[in-house]
Amino acid sequence: MEDKLTKKIIGAAIEVHRALGPGLLESAYQKCLFFELKSQGLKVEQEISLPIIYKDIKLDHGYRIDLLVENDVVVEIKTVEKFTDVHYAQILTYLKLGDFPKGLLINFHTKLLTSGIKRFINSSL
Repeated sequence: MEDKLTKKIIGAAIEVHRALGPGLLESAYQKCLFFELKSQGLKVEQEISLPIIYKDIKLDHGYRIDLLVENDVVVEIKTVEKFTDVHYAQILTYLKLGDFPKGLLINFHTKLLTSGIKRFINSSL
């Protein structure tokens, strides 16, 4: 899954982490990463509503994607001790429900950010 766009996103996340370090709220990292990616000329949306469709019902209060970059990569930001299966399930659900091809799960609560990044590919596409 290593491609130019995910490399740019990871580079921007590393830049934010270098400047701020660990210990802040997810929302702080989200806003700063949003700013960093926009300043690179990328199309970035934040807090994207992702409705759940169940049979004939559309539930508008489903999920919220932290960042969507170039309508291609879902970025989910965490500040946790370590990733759990629930975190993996969450981003895989976002990819599936939104038909997005790629995802990045980024944990800013690490000493070295590269150890807190997990890549995902939507295998249902």
